[in-house]
Amino acid sequence: MTGPNLKEARQRAGWTQQQAASALGVTQAYLSMVERGHRPVTDSVASRAMETFDLPPTALPLEPENSLTLNDDELKADLGTLGYPGFSYLTAEHRRNPAELLSYALNQPDLDVRVVEALPWMTCEYVDMNWDWLVGHAKQNDRQNRLGFVVTLAGELAERSGDSSRSEKLKRYRELLDRSRLVREDTLCSDSMTKAERRWLEKNRPPAARHWNLLTDLDVKHLTYVPA
Repeated sequence: MTGPNLKEARQRAGWTQQQAASALGVTQAYLSMVERGHRPVTDSVASRAMETFDLPPTALPLEPENSLTLNDDELKADLGTLGYPGFSYLTAEHRRNPAELLSYALNQPDLDVRVVEALPWMTCEYVDMNWDWLVGHAKQNDRQNRLGFVVTLAGELAERSGDSSRSEKLKRYRELLDRSRLVREDTLCSDSMTKAERRWLEKNRPPAARHWNLLTDLDVKHLTYVPA
């Protein structure tokens, strides 16, 4: 969350700076500096702002990626908290920024296939996440092919849902990632697959996976939450 984001949320709610400062537990002078970018949005202010203005999880502060340590169960709970139907029965203690969660997941060598299947949904559902941060982290970790493939599936999901706005946004991000596509082959969070599995996927993977040089058979038509 940035100062301008906070200002926009306050104005959208029709609050004065004084009213917002009181609710956020800061002085009006301090809030003014935050909104103008002269002071950072602290975690405590961001948390209060999330509740006060009912902001989406994309407004949550982005933590350094190496500070995360999550197991599959925690990832599932985070996805359930974000609204993913496949894990709707699970709830995490706190909501996590979807950009942070997606970046973390794509950087894992191996993940439960049900978690991997949720990533296109999250990408489509939270299409307004911080893409500068997300793409930057993907490139730092050489994961732009994984991200590009997930964005491709998310775009297909948006098209099948008839959501042209999301589809156009995802198309732009896919084209951006395509310009930095890596030649080397990778998996989609399934590095421990056997040599036999790798050989089979080299010949039988779907076109999108082949384009992104990924060894995976994941296809949008196999995702249970995709409209028929």
